[in-house]
Amino acid sequence: MVNEGSRYDGQFEMRQRQRQQTLVAGLRGAWLARCVAGLAAVSVGGAAAQTPAKPSDAEVCLAANQSFSLGAALPRTAARLNAAATLRIVAIGSSSTTGLWVASRAATYPEVMRRELARLWPSARIEVVNSGRIGETIGGSISRFERDVLAYGPDLVVWQLGTNDVTWGGRADGLKNRVVGGVRSLKAAGVDVILMDLQYAPLVLASSQHSIMETIIADVARQERVGLFPRFELMRRAIDAGLSSGALVAWDGLHNSAAGYDCVGRALARAIHAAVR
Repeated sequence: MVNEGSRYDGQFEMRQRQRQQTLVAGLRGAWLARCVAGLAAVSVGGAAAQTPAKPSDAEVCLAANQSFSLGAALPRTAARLNAAATLRIVAIGSSSTTGLWVASRAATYPEVMRRELARLWPSARIEVVNSGRIGETIGGSISRFERDVLAYGPDLVVWQLGTNDVTWGGRADGLKNRVVGGVRSLKAAGVDVILMDLQYAPLVLASSQHSIMETIIADVARQERVGLFPRFELMRRAIDAGLSSGALVAWDGLHNSAAGYDCVGRALARAIHAAVR
């Protein structure tokens, strides 16, 4: 005769095992579901990581201008950098130098140039003075050389010039001698010189004199054996590489956009670096 208590205990233990098996099966199912979800997330994340981010306008501009040369040595700049001495740069010019329309000084081309040079020469001490003035002409810059350039004791001067002289109804005739005189006055002070030409922008292109001014600046740089930073060509190459015509130019059709200043500043720093290595 079967003992009723033993039968009850056996049924109880069987139900307990069934509950445990059900619980374990549920836990296993939940764990597998989490694993599948995790693998799916990793797969999606991996696919996203493999999709490259679209390069910025400034990066496209830089990629189109990887082999820019200033066309001249920068002996004083090289000596200062190689000696780990402070390199002082003065940028003079018009509103393209002041950085018209950007939100902060950090976005101007001289400050972008300084940061890029510091990245390229981590041991260097680099100071940049921005002596730009809105509406500046070639004659206006020359008249300020003593007070706003040489008074700072620069090692390198970047002179951005020519845009206002031809854009606002002026003419380039007779300006070559003035540019030569200005360059020679800077060289007489023992500084390295880089000339920065016009921007490739609608208002510049609308001037019948822009190509004459471009030729003047290039000829003087070659004649006086100073550096030439061809901003006009840099911007044109970027457009040929696929940038829209307004990517590097602000709403006014003349000044650089933030991306334009960024590309100009970094490209100039890289050209300086290549000239002094």
